[in-house]
Amino acid sequence: MKWADILSEGDKAILNRGRFGTRMGFGRRPAVLCIDCQVYMIGDRDEPLVESIKRFPASCGHVGWQACEQIARLLKVAREVGIPIFYTQVGFAPDERDPGVLGMKMGKGLMNNPNWLIEKTPGWEISPMLKPQPDDIVIPKKKNSAFFGTPLLSYLVDRQVDTLLITGGSTANCVRATVFDAAAYNFRPIIPEECVFDRLEISHKVNLFDMDRQYADVVSLEEVISYLRKIKKIEHG
Repeated sequence: MKWADILSEGDKAILNRGRFGTRMGFGRRPAVLCIDCQVYMIGDRDEPLVESIKRFPASCGHVGWQACEQIARLLKVAREVGIPIFYTQVGFAPDERDPGVLGMKMGKGLMNNPNWLIEKTPGWEISPMLKPQPDDIVIPKKKNSAFFGTPLLSYLVDRQVDTLLITGGSTANCVRATVFDAAAYNFRPIIPEECVFDRLEISHKVNLFDMDRQYADVVSLEEVISYLRKIKKIEHG
């Protein structure tokens, strides 16, 4: 795991004694969730973060671009198998009436930037790398968790989903909030490690560790793809 180097030997001993990080494994009915894979999060080209944030102030730069390339691989297999795919798309009104605490923490002025997450602006659009298809469902949201104030839960219940393959960004914010809520609803949150991203390496690693410790299974993309292909084999013979 990419976060393994943040743990001391003492930390590892404590985790082993408490049996933290036990694998829950995959369920039988998965869905993919792409969280905020929007232009404001990765920019419009693959470039270093220090360059990307000159035009896209909330960009994750190269690591976001890399992760979206891997998400595209996952989506291709998911569509071959025929499992549900959901996107979230966060966006706020240009008059600054609805960001709430996020707006307070980010400060004034970003609402005038078309490369941020203002509804109907270039930054708000889902990245062309991951363009939703007609059968996919795009869910608007205003808060970090994909569940808060959205119909996501009802969609998952209707499709009898038990396993949520969570991708996107950022790891420390919307991914983490969604994982916590998914676990609270007793879905199995599975995080393909190559498919999530953050602006700060330390935030990425610490939050992957925390989620893997108690709320989710952080696994490789190859393991997830193998799981999906087995589902296809079982369902279609």
